[in-house]
Amino acid sequence: MHVHILGIGGTFMAGIAALARALGHRVTGSDVPLYPPMSTQLAALDIDIVAGYDNDRLEPAPDCVVVGNVMRRGLPVVERLLDSGLPYCSGPEWLAREVLRDRWTLAVAGTHGKTTTTSILAFLLEAAGLEPGFLVGGIPADFGVSARLGATPFFVVEADEYDTAFFDKRSKFVHYRPRTLVLGNLEFDHADIFDDLGAIQRQFHHLVRTVPGSGLIVSRNSDAALETVLEAGCWTPVTRFAGPGDPLPVDGHAAELVPGGFEVLGPTGSHVASVRWSMPGAHNAENALAAMLAARHAGVPLEVSARALSGFRGVKRRQEWIGTAAGVELFDDFAHHPTAIARTLEAMRDGLGGGRLVAVLEPRSNTMRMGVHAATLGGSLAGADKVFVHAPPELGWDAAEALRSLGGRARVSPGLDELEAILLGEVKAGDRVIMMSNGSFGGLHQRLLEGLRDRERGTGE
Repeated sequence: MHVHILGIGGTFMAGIAALARALGHRVTGSDVPLYPPMSTQLAALDIDIVAGYDNDRLEPAPDCVVVGNVMRRGLPVVERLLDSGLPYCSGPEWLAREVLRDRWTLAVAGTHGKTTTTSILAFLLEAAGLEPGFLVGGIPADFGVSARLGATPFFVVEADEYDTAFFDKRSKFVHYRPRTLVLGNLEFDHADIFDDLGAIQRQFHHLVRTVPGSGLIVSRNSDAALETVLEAGCWTPVTRFAGPGDPLPVDGHAAELVPGGFEVLGPTGSHVASVRWSMPGAHNAENALAAMLAARHAGVPLEVSARALSGFRGVKRRQEWIGTAAGVELFDDFAHHPTAIARTLEAMRDGLGGGRLVAVLEPRSNTMRMGVHAATLGGSLAGADKVFVHAPPELGWDAAEALRSLGGRARVSPGLDELEAILLGEVKAGDRVIMMSNGSFGGLHQRLLEGLRDRERGTGE
């Protein structure tokens, strides 16, 4: 079968492409210019991709067109598709029909931490010999790909609340019908499709309604927005988890940070397991504990998961080390919501010593560009010693005003070339630089690294 994917370069759709290839289909696709890591994955799969949406290959006619949620009415290829009468579906619909049917689906939902938690969960099932399939919105270092079919009934999926397609405005995760569901947290986001938090909660409750009574929901303790969702009606057993510093749940487990990892505590505060691993920060301990409880539902004891986590190597673009040059450490992270930004900075403090923590942010998400988070942006960046923000003229709101609370620690730049020059003039040996964007950041990561290497070699200006 020939499967053609519109919007193939997104993290989710690139995973769909990998699964379709694994099922033996011929796969083609189209998208705007791609960037790593998904461009690298698609190149490795040798998938024929057309640039842009004007001159798409719907002739000869594919057997099925899978439509990504970046596609909109009015795009030439969408109008051509609708006029053609060719069969089409959304990515989540295709996944549910072709892959998840008859599988034990373990889904991870929430505003923050989905990619890391999904990656950890797939890793734990793999370490226990369960050979799961998975689809992650990133590339786990331990697997090297964002998706695979797997060899057992277990399939782990990152359950995104973003809308499904131009013809299906439900959240993607409504299609997945999980047996095991992780609800990590819930805040307002995606202001381009949701009017308020209540609209997102409604979609989360649609998801809760699909989990069978014989399944399990793993939910973050003391998350008021999630509790409202569950109080609206829940027909599935719920076990709760708490992160470091949160109240201990009476019906679940908690993580307590210790040097080099965390301890898993039971409902009475009793010690259950010890985790020693390389991932810093309270939020990563929360993510891991949620994954451990979900893996336990699939038959993996907590003690087995705790031992396995010492080998977990993280996820690309999640506190990913890019390189060190001229004594400056560079890291890449996907954080683009104030809560995620603050928690990432908190984690990046770990082991820093006497150096400075430098935050470089591209407010690129639709919600950021709309200015929804402008009022809380300064506070979210307060954990950094120096802050640099790329604010192009089309941003639409005053980034300098939003960062006024940071005083002289913050600097705004309208252009990437200017920002690169500023950073090369500002950063110094001992600094740890964390670059945060949900896009490619114009390749600034590698440009800065090369500039620092020139400095190290004594060839820079």
